[in-house]
Amino acid sequence: MSKQNIPFHISCVIFAGGKSSRMGQDKSLLPFGNCDSLAEYQYKRLSKLFDNVYISAKENKFDFDTNVIEDASTETVFAPTAGFEAMFSQLQDERIFVLSVDTPFVDKKEIRRLLDNDNQTLDAVIAKTASGSHPMCGIYHRSLLPAFKTMLEEDNHRLGQLLKISKTEFVMFENEEAFANLNHPHEYEAALRTL
Repeated sequence: MSKQNIPFHISCVIFAGGKSSRMGQDKSLLPFGNCDSLAEYQYKRLSKLFDNVYISAKENKFDFDTNVIEDASTETVFAPTAGFEAMFSQLQDERIFVLSVDTPFVDKKEIRRLLDNDNQTLDAVIAKTASGSHPMCGIYHRSLLPAFKTMLEEDNHRLGQLLKISKTEFVMFENEEAFANLNHPHEYEAALRTL
């Protein structure tokens, strides 16, 4: 697909560095759709929507051609804080759309609404449903980089707390299913059936 046909002229970072403890194995490497892994599925579909797509992880563990942003966190830290710091340190973008690897049903409609609610005065635009906010689905601005650096130094990984004290626009969505996380084996199986 040529760049002019891509709907969203913003970079996207897929976060795939979590521990996956509830799944019992690395969920980003589980087969999904017609791809060998969930990470590859997300990368391929999001590459049709965004100018540039990257994957944030502790290391390049993927067997497909992708751009990996490796974070410098310790082996014991599995919070996304280090990924956010690495993302803004390694990329020049002023704002970046982020999505967790385990939310494969967030699509063009949801992304467009989040982007439509963004402006230069904000620090973040985050999806929210009746069940709560979804910090790993939204737009983050470079203005938050100092806060991420401080959080890392203080070993504080409470993303929700940061968003509450920042200039964050929470965008309400009716459809819970679009934001379903594949945390447990039964959720993964259900997602495969939905596909």
